Formats: sequence, structure tokens, C-alpha cells
Amino acid sequence: MNHASVGVVIATRDRAPSLARTLHELLGLPERPPVVVVDNASTDGTRDLLARDFPQVRVVSLPRNEGALARTHGVRALDTPYVAFSDDDSWWAPGALSRAADLFDTHPRLGLLSARTLVGPAAEPDPLNEVLATSPLGPAADLPGTQVLGFLACASVVRRSAYLDAGGFHPVLFFGGEETLLAYDLAARGWGVTHCPDVVAHHHPDPAPRAGRSVTMRRNALLTAWLRRPLAHALARTRDLAGEARHDPHARHVLRETLARLPAALRARRPLPPQVELAARTLDPADVGATV
Repeated sequence: MNHASVGVVIATRDRAPSLARTLHELLGLPERPPVVVVDNASTDGTRDLLARDFPQVRVVSLPRNEGALARTHGVRALDTPYVAFSDDDSWWAPGALSRAADLFDTHPRLGLLSARTLVGPAAEPDPLNEVLATSPLGPAADLPGTQVLGFLACASVVRRSAYLDAGGFHPVLFFGGEETLLAYDLAARGWGVTHCPDVVAHHHPDPAPRAGRSVTMRRNALLTAWLRRPLAHALARTRDLAGEARHDPHARHVLRETLARLPAALRARRPLPPQVELAARTLDPADVGATV
């Protein structure tokens, strides 16, 4: 396996110190992957930092914040067959990218691989690991690991051609909970999406929650339903939210955010093929926003 077959894309905005640590970790890997940093119009000196301390890193500077769509600019800037995503607070364990490349080489239908994520200095397992590993979709004969319809973006590796074939992360969602929609779109195009715990990523998130993140996550889960799931499903979820909004200011905020983006979602609506919808329905728990 050629180590240069895997590149890394990082989308960042105004997190220069954290980005610097991530780059030191990635550039010290034995695989020595090419790295592309896509800067979402930072104003904190990120670009100066990159030019001064990391001249070997390719930088794509965006004139405005494009959210998760920035990753697609990075994928296009690379010519490696496989692309690993890192956030500006995550990186890959030594040997992880080599192992991922071997799995892609061996399984031509594999479109996206979700890694096992270890969190913080103590390397605690992310609770999502267990959720993904026990996905009721189970294994497939021509794929490694366990089939899933969700993942953590900063702990995922994609086949570049599959990612571009599926259209990448969707602009309607912008950022936050954008992974399920990409998993749907990959599966709809016939690509496999799996969780492979022998590929390991490290994540060191800021312990302070991002303002508005819970609203964004709920908004995007509902928009994903409108974009890809049956109308009855999307309508039922919207009715539930509207009922909750009568007495909950948080739910009202989610509903307003969703309605503002709903016309764009309806224009981009493309229901899932029957077999993928069946898989999505299999994964719908009592709280369908937790689909994996």
C-alpha cells in the first residue's frame, strides 16, 4: 500500500491554537499524509500561522464561512484516492490511515469508513463507538466492519470518487449533524458505509459546548427527513416539533430555523431508494433523531 494514497482534509474557522496541535500530530504520523486545510474565513490569524509554521500544508482560503461544505473544497484539492477528515481538534492514530487504505483497496464498494474514536487525554471511547458497532444493519459480505448510516465526520475516511459521486456534504445543512445525510446519499448510490473499529481516531473537543449546537443538530435532523425520507415521516416529525414548540422556547427556535431552510430543502428533495429507506427505517429508534 502506498502511504500517499490517503490525504487529510481539515476544515477550520478561528481555532488557530487547536489547529496547530492537530497539524503537529498529523504531520508526525508514519504515513506522512498530504494535508489540506480549508479555512472558513478565519479572522484570528489562522492563515498567518499556516504560512509561518506549516509551509508544507496546502491551504484553501475561502472568502466566507461555508460550514461543512468546506470539506468538499478540500477533497477536490487532493488527488489521493482516499481522503480522511479531521477537525481542528482531531487527528489519526499511527497506522490508522494505512489500515484504512488497505480496507478500501480490498473492498471496492466501500465508500466511507467510520473509525473508532478515542476522546481526550485519557483516550476514553466515544459512546458513539458502541452505537455504531451494534448497528442492526450488521455486516455485508463485500464490506468490512458493520454497516451503518451515520458516523462522526472527524473520524471518517472516504473514497474520493464515492464522496464526489454522492455530492459531498449538503449545503442546506451548513454544519452540525450533517453526517447522516451523506451516509444516505452514499448508500443511495450503491456505496457501502461501515464502522471499522480497528481504524482509530483521536478527538480532543473543547469541553465548553458550542452555542446553539443543540438547535442546529435538531434542525438538521428534521431537514434531513425532508430532504430524503418519505413525506409522511417528515410531516409527522414536524408536527411533533410544532406541538412541543407550543410550550418550549427551545423547540420554537428549532422550528423557526427549520422553516427558514425548508424551501431550499424541498427544492433539493430526493427520496431514498426503497432498500435504503428500509435500512433507515430499521435504524429509526423511538427518537428518530438518533439514527446511526
